[in-house]
Amino acid sequence: MPPAPAARAKVLQAFADLLVDSGERSATLDAVAERAGVSKGGLLYHFPSKDALVEGVVDHLRDLITADVARMRAAEEGPVAYLLRTSSDVGSAFDRTYLAVTQLAQGPYPWARATLDHAQEAWTEAVTTEVHDAAVARAIVLLSDGIYYRASTGIAAPPLAELLALVGRLRSPATA
Repeated sequence: MPPAPAARAKVLQAFADLLVDSGERSATLDAVAERAGVSKGGLLYHFPSKDALVEGVVDHLRDLITADVARMRAAEEGPVAYLLRTSSDVGSAFDRTYLAVTQLAQGPYPWARATLDHAQEAWTEAVTTEVHDAAVARAIVLLSDGIYYRASTGIAAPPLAELLALVGRLRSPATA
């Protein structure tokens, strides 16, 4: 009987958590299996090598980005408000996976950087559909990055209404 599909997800999250908490060198196959609560054989069933595990977590982040951008585009409040509101969501599975891929990209897997670049491009494209100006959209995504930085270091972001007012000024500089 093959292992439950949930085991694959548990392994990916355990790998991401180890990368974030202890770094790439500590994220051995044995440590990942232990953290996920699966046997090493169970881990190897899904990921026959550490490289396969790296590819799996990078692919998982790409899937999370795709889902996030779909929610962003469908949000009643619009992509800009959605992005700014959710930029302070730290500690989520998405956040931990994003940080894990960042760790990989800074270490021996620089090719993982392409998925981080993809996230920035996808968010910028979604924002551009609302603001109709690529430069303003990029500034909004950078504002989002600042919100995330503040949240991840425990510093509160300004209220969303204040940020949206700033975005309004960026969109209409002649009237500001």
